[in-house]
Amino acid sequence: MVVCGDDGLARRLASELQDVYRERVTLVVPTARAPQPVVGRRAVARLGLSARLPVGRQPRGVDERALRVVEAAEPEEEVLVGAGVPGAAALALVYEDDETNLRAALVARRLNPRLRLVIRLYNRRLGQHLEALLDQAAVVAEPGADLRELDASTTVLSDADTAAPALAASAVAGTSKIVQADGLLLRAVERTPPGRGRVAEPGLCTLALLSATTGDPAGTEGSERSGDRGPQLLPDDRSVAAATGRGIVALEAVSRAGPTAPLRRGAATLPVASLFSRRLRWSLTGIVAVVAALAVASWLTTGDHPLHAAYITLLDIFAINDPAVTEPPERKVLQILAGFVGLLLLPVLVAAALEGLGAFRTASALRRVPRALSGHVVLLGLGKIGTRVLARLREMEVPVVCVESDPEARGVALARRLRVPVVLGDATQEGVLESARVHRADVLLALTSSDTTNLESTLYARAVRSDLRVVMRLYEDDFATAVYRTLRTAHPDALTRSRSVTHLSAPAFASAMMGRRILGAVPVERRVLLFAALEVAGHPQLEGRTVAESFRPGAWRVIALDTSAPEDRRPDLSAAAPEGEPAPAAGLVWELHPGYVLQARDRVVLAATRRGLAELLGRHAATAPGP
Repeated sequence: MVVCGDDGLARRLASELQDVYRERVTLVVPTARAPQPVVGRRAVARLGLSARLPVGRQPRGVDERALRVVEAAEPEEEVLVGAGVPGAAALALVYEDDETNLRAALVARRLNPRLRLVIRLYNRRLGQHLEALLDQAAVVAEPGADLRELDASTTVLSDADTAAPALAASAVAGTSKIVQADGLLLRAVERTPPGRGRVAEPGLCTLALLSATTGDPAGTEGSERSGDRGPQLLPDDRSVAAATGRGIVALEAVSRAGPTAPLRRGAATLPVASLFSRRLRWSLTGIVAVVAALAVASWLTTGDHPLHAAYITLLDIFAINDPAVTEPPERKVLQILAGFVGLLLLPVLVAAALEGLGAFRTASALRRVPRALSGHVVLLGLGKIGTRVLARLREMEVPVVCVESDPEARGVALARRLRVPVVLGDATQEGVLESARVHRADVLLALTSSDTTNLESTLYARAVRSDLRVVMRLYEDDFATAVYRTLRTAHPDALTRSRSVTHLSAPAFASAMMGRRILGAVPVERRVLLFAALEVAGHPQLEGRTVAESFRPGAWRVIALDTSAPEDRRPDLSAAAPEGEPAPAAGLVWELHPGYVLQARDRVVLAATRRGLAELLGRHAATAPGP
């Protein structure tokens, strides 16, 4: 396996392949890579943590003798040849720059048509076209061969798309976690037991048992406190029945996702409330009421038709009616009052015109934070990850206020289109978080690319509001765990979550390099549960066994069966139908009979742990023992 990258995802992926899948890995990194500090000294001192920072090029947990490191400024052709791409089984291109990954993928496909490619791209549309192009190039290079026989598939993934659902679900008050692949919708729900001594409803199946302290703000999630060994993934029925009083993660529903609904764009239709101020609206309402009263008074005093009386009143207001010199006194008084109302109407109309013009001129500008806003999510950082999380939160109609120091950041344009308030400034500076109304917020999402900014912003927000719910993005998963536990100890009444994007996304990239694309990933506290599609043929752990016999607690569980004929199956179960083509018929059966015997021709959907999936997919994995 060859991994090329310039950030933490490359090192995490190399560690995943070597440690979990037992593969030989060549890691290509930039020349003379400078160490990236995890956190600033001030934040370290405030937390009471050690100031020793993990640095170096070697991934954590990877034996240096089993990992070959190649240093190169760019993944050029000679570099890829030197890294062994012509004879490699798979290549992962995970540079942060899409153009670099694109150029290297084209060169790699020419060097090795049988190479399995996994490419990191932020541009979704470009990724779809690139997958088709490179797969077609593999078929052309091997005339008469089938792409599935070559196993030279191309998979385009985005760490932002992989991690965004987990980050958004951690921030939203509630228990539902939705994992949406291109074609499938997986819904996992955290369910708390109805009372002590009772077991929560399992739904379709129980995916995980939560740690006993996960609902306790003063507890340590996933610790061994009070005999709690952390979450238990894919437990058997006996363990679920015995775990009374503990929450579970249940598979609630799985369905085929339809076309992605367009995001609401408030700038497309400007409501009256955004055009005119409250004071102006009340002024216009008062004038309309006075005009109606004058029209009714004219109708009652003159005996005219109501429409004629209203018409005469409007003429008097606009000063285009003849003076009521010969009219009765009542008519003269009403005309004078209508003239005064006309004088009052003129400045109100001018103010309305100015406010309306100003509203249209600022429609493309950033929206200010409403003064009365409360119960919202404060999102720090509008980079790749922050942009995807912002889109997710707005799809769920969650009120958001963004904080970004760079006015040209990637997500500022999206926030402008969605009419989401944005505060421009450094979140660590005094007054910036106050401008975002953090003291009235429910959740703080710190998703900038700087660990120092995320941690210092969290500590400052905690000083403003000690019970604020916090979700932090931190670079190193071990450091994220230490920060999480320290904050939970320092603020026992607040809920804290720390997440590492590389930790959430690396399993998807690693599984794709093994030839199977992950359909979804659900974070369970500090662990990850994966969903993947797998052909039964060639797997003695599954073939010839019943659904109940194939279930291995803590490793994998068959949750669905693809009933479509092998010749009609899509190579990628999670892929949506191309534009202009009808969606494939639903061929997945989710409520399987425990006695069904899995055949070699079957394709199943598995829920698996990282090591369980590695045992099934790994080329060096030993055959699983019988049940």
